[in-house]
Parts: sequence; structure tokens; C-alpha cells
Amino acid sequence: MNAPKTVLRTRPMGLGHLRAFEAVARHLNFRIASEELSLTQSAVSRQIQALEHDIGVPLFLRHTRAVELTAAGAELLMTVNRVLPQLDASVQRIRHSAGRQSVSVTTFASMASMWLIPRLEAFQQAHPDVDIRLDASDHLLDLEVSEVDVALRYGPPSHVPAHAEVLFGEQITPVLAPWLAERTPIRRVSDLARFTLIDVSDAYRFYYGWQRWFGAVGEPAVQPRRWLAFNLSFQMMQAARAGQGVALARVPLIDLSLASGELVEALPGHRVSSPRTYWLLVSPRSAHRPEVVAFANWLREQAQQTAAVLASGQVVSTLPAA
Repeated sequence: MNAPKTVLRTRPMGLGHLRAFEAVARHLNFRIASEELSLTQSAVSRQIQALEHDIGVPLFLRHTRAVELTAAGAELLMTVNRVLPQLDASVQRIRHSAGRQSVSVTTFASMASMWLIPRLEAFQQAHPDVDIRLDASDHLLDLEVSEVDVALRYGPPSHVPAHAEVLFGEQITPVLAPWLAERTPIRRVSDLARFTLIDVSDAYRFYYGWQRWFGAVGEPAVQPRRWLAFNLSFQMMQAARAGQGVALARVPLIDLSLASGELVEALPGHRVSSPRTYWLLVSPRSAHRPEVVAFANWLREQAQQTAAVLASGQVVSTLPAA
């Protein structure tokens, strides 16, 4: 007698019986699975039969007092064990975010880590129902078509879009750890030769590297004990806080560190102004949402505080536009 021909099904499989399958496969016992699922044993059995019918092959071998997975059942179980937790996690995220307000923000890494993130707790305390989604990237996005609500950017005035709002300008100043400044006082530019100078190693060296600063303050370039270079401002400031040398800092990004005393200016009267600015962009499609309005207004308030720090310092020169 010929074996019955297997009918291969092509329509998508329903997902309703997968939890029953997973429970039975995990326990290899219909009774325990039914108790876990709060279903009758016959209901679980019918779900498994329906699933096998839907797939077209047996998933379990039924014995008198036990069951075991077939090869097809074992293969399906590997996928189900991976997919069901992902589905559950997605549902939890959707349930958690349902009805909540959120603001998506993009900015470059140094602005995110040094200026925005240290301040975010204040906004979240004032607006506990607003979720912030932050993307730290140098990639410029078109806010008219992207899903980003707010962008914080940095660059020369010629690169600022017409509808952008300037938040504050920029100054460059040497900084170091306070204990290092006390141990080895700095009274003039030439004293920097006794220190390791922490420099920027990427393309921004042309804009705010040590050589540019020395030229702006009218002093010959100092030959330090050694050079230490990083490609991110955050790394440079970490090294300065650790007492590894003197770093050139962008004042807007370290205003909180200066206020807290984590860093001190090596030569307070030797700030150099930069033609570059920090600016705010709000997506036209998001500009009227209350949570976006609240976040943008909060950013403006924080920017005013940073602008006040810039206004309090003595600037000796201005770097020419690059």
C-alpha cells in the first residue's frame, strides 16, 4: 500500500497556536502545558493538531505517557524560541509607549555627551511624560522628510540653513585639572612647555588646534614635553580631567565642567573666539507638537546660560574664518 502523499501548503501560517506548541515542546507533556496556559488538555491538543494540519507534517510523536518532537517539530521550535521573545518584547515596547509623547533629537557626538546629556535630567524632571530619543551622528538629515524632530548642529555661518536658530557662539581656551594647575602654576603661554599638550587629531585641528591658538594669541608655538592627540573632544576632556595634560577646549561644551571646578582655565585671559556657531533646527512637521515646543524652549533656556558663560570670559583674538 502506498504511503499517503504529503500536500505542501503555500498560504501563510497562522500564529495563534505557536504558544501552545512552545509550551508542549518545552515540557513534552500536554497536561503540564495546559496547566501553564490555563487551558484544558483537550484544547491544547486541538491547537497542536490544527498547527500540524496547517503546516502539513506531524510535530510530535505521541506515546502512551509521553510525547517527543519530530525532526520538523525540533526545527520549528528553534525558530519559535527566537521569534516569540522578540514578539513579546515588541508588544511590551508598544504598550509602554502607547499614548506617550516623544521627541527625537540628532546632534554630533561631542555635543551630545558634553552639553546635552548632562542637562537632560532637568528636562525629564520637568516633563516626566516626554520620552527623548537621541541619535548622536555627524550625518546631516533633511528634517522635512526624516523622522527627527530636533537637530543641534555646529559649523560656520555659511553652513547654517536659513531657518536655523543660532544658540551661541564659540570660544577656545586651554584647560586642565585643578590639582595639576596648583602643582605646576601657569602664568604665561611659555609655561605650557612644561606640560603634555592634548590636541585634536582629526580634521578639526585646522579649526581649533594648538597651532591656530598660538598664532591667535600672538605667541610662538610652544614645544611641549609631549603631544597627546584624540579625535573626539570628549576624549580630550577626559584626559584633561585625569591630569594627563593641558587641552584646548571649546568653552560651550565645558561650561558645566568649569562651573563645577572639574576643569580650570590655564590662562583665563587668553580665550580665542571662533567664527563657528551652534544652532538649532526644528522639523517643520514637528514644530507645533507641544512636546517638541517644550523641548525647543528648554534648549533655548539652556543655551542662554551657555551664552552667559561665553560673555563672562576675556577674548584676546578671533580666529579667521576657515
